[in-house]
Amino acid sequence: MTTAIQQTPADQAPPYLTTREVADLLRVKERKVYDLAAAGEIPHRRITGKLLFPAAEISAWIEGSGTAPAPERPAVLTGSHDPLLDWAVRESGSELATLWNGSRDGLEVFAAGRAALSGLHLPEDTGWNVQSVAAAGLRDCVLIGWAVRTRGLLLAPGLAGQAAQLSDLRGRRLVRRQPGAGAAALMQRLLAEAGLDDAAFAPVPGLARTETDAAAMVSSGEADAALGIAAMARQFHLGFLPLTEERFDLLIDRRSHFTEPVQRLLAFARSPALAARAGAMGGYDMTGLGTVRWLSP
Repeated sequence: MTTAIQQTPADQAPPYLTTREVADLLRVKERKVYDLAAAGEIPHRRITGKLLFPAAEISAWIEGSGTAPAPERPAVLTGSHDPLLDWAVRESGSELATLWNGSRDGLEVFAAGRAALSGLHLPEDTGWNVQSVAAAGLRDCVLIGWAVRTRGLLLAPGLAGQAAQLSDLRGRRLVRRQPGAGAAALMQRLLAEAGLDDAAFAPVPGLARTETDAAAMVSSGEADAALGIAAMARQFHLGFLPLTEERFDLLIDRRSHFTEPVQRLLAFARSPALAARAGAMGGYDMTGLGTVRWLSP
């Protein structure tokens, strides 16, 4: 069954305004609007690098009543896939829906108000995730630590012990991750450091969109290697070459933080059951769980 698309009335104001529209409304130059946004003095969102301004919040800001309450977010966890987090969502009975679409897309979905939480592991010049969320122009949210994960190369059984560095896999079939995934960004950095590019490896049909998918492609013989986490090497009985320690964080909307689905997940995260599961999976350091890594204006 299809759903008819209703036309928006011509006189209905758009939910978001452009920089030019806000400038016209305030009777200032666009440069001033950019300056206000950069200073966090005007309600705004940054989507795919473009500034957008929620019309209702702009009206409230002009009237001097502060920021209009944002609409309630759906109980959705988006962003990058983490097997331990995936398990905790189910085991806690949180009833959160999951949308594993990669760190970058997850950040954009969160910024658009379409998710309560987002999992991130975006490599940066001086660390992980903080610069990326700070640059997104977000408000009323917090970034907390979930885990530090050991990441490296998942290797087919026949390659275990034969690869000591990424360049040793030249000509082999290497799993690719979807554009915008934290693993894809990290792989490009590792390739550049090794003086390689994608052409150095044999093509593999399709993309791995989760950590489980990447490991399964190597385990099934579809690929020779993949960039993955230690926990998946153990689960799929694969060889593993550690390359780095990465931070996986959770970006949470402040109001959603106190809703029942999110509270159930966070309460379960502090339980002995999760600590035991992390130990059994391997490759997880949970000492920073719940630590505030960044707080929005």
